[in-house]
Amino acid sequence: MKISVSDKRYDKMIYNRCGDSGLKLPVISLGLWHNFGGVDPFQTAREVIHFAFNSGITHFDLANNYGPPPGSAEKNFGRILKKDLKQYRDEMIISTKAGYYMWPGPYGDWGSRKYLLSSLDQSLKRMKLDYVDIFYSHRPDPETPMEETMMALDHAVRSGKALYVGISNYSAEQTLRATEILDSLGTPCIIHQPKYSMFERWVEDGLLDVLQEKGIGCIPFSPLAQGLLTNKYLKGIPDGSRASKEHGFLKKEQITDDKLKKISQLNHLAEKRGQSLAQMALSWLLRDNRITSVLIGASSVTQLKDNLKLLDNIKFSGIELTRIEEILNS
Repeated sequence: MKISVSDKRYDKMIYNRCGDSGLKLPVISLGLWHNFGGVDPFQTAREVIHFAFNSGITHFDLANNYGPPPGSAEKNFGRILKKDLKQYRDEMIISTKAGYYMWPGPYGDWGSRKYLLSSLDQSLKRMKLDYVDIFYSHRPDPETPMEETMMALDHAVRSGKALYVGISNYSAEQTLRATEILDSLGTPCIIHQPKYSMFERWVEDGLLDVLQEKGIGCIPFSPLAQGLLTNKYLKGIPDGSRASKEHGFLKKEQITDDKLKKISQLNHLAEKRGQSLAQMALSWLLRDNRITSVLIGASSVTQLKDNLKLLDNIKFSGIELTRIEEILNS
């Protein structure tokens, strides 16, 4: 299949500066957590990545354990990059992470210097890259001194294997400590990747304030609550959805009657705005100028195309925001 790259790929996308750094990210970034692993159709993954790039999505987010099986998303992305987009590497922001279980023994999990730097080397080999643009500590390690974890991130930059560093799943207090250490080392933290959606709002209890104070960008993952904030589950659990897959993270028991009621009400409001529920849920996150980008997944070009339409309507009226709060707190 011959792939063409559009010369109009930057015409519609909006780019936000990532905290106080010089880096800009598209307001929509593509995450490869799901749908790009060894269990998924390779050709579909290829088509989604091409469409994303042609739509101005320059940021592709991975982690060492994305798949399944772990590592396969990076391998597939590396194949697609080499086959189709290698000459556009300098137009792309590619990120990866280490922090969750990856291989047996005491050195394949958490936040030690040994694990993070070994994992980064493995990720670069899988993707056939000389460097990544952003390397994350995927989660805080309660047993490793935070200084050690942050020094490993600093080393990744100084060794030329990463241009920037970030953290993910760190609390407000942990984020404050991590950024202080990184600042002292001369390698600032430029981005935080927390779980954040209409149904998961813990970041509003201090973390966003810390990020603003420290000049750190924020890129929420699971902004659609694993697909719950779409019209996909309005009539039950469809075949092929995340909740229907044994290896998925969204479980059937999470789709409660209360959640379905809220989804239905939110969907009604989205229709009044001329949007799909997914478009409104993504726009709702971007209403806050502390949010740099939203990290979406996509199982098809059609789904990605639908989500990209959020660019047509990011603004909310006060009445709309009040109604959303009423629904979510009901």
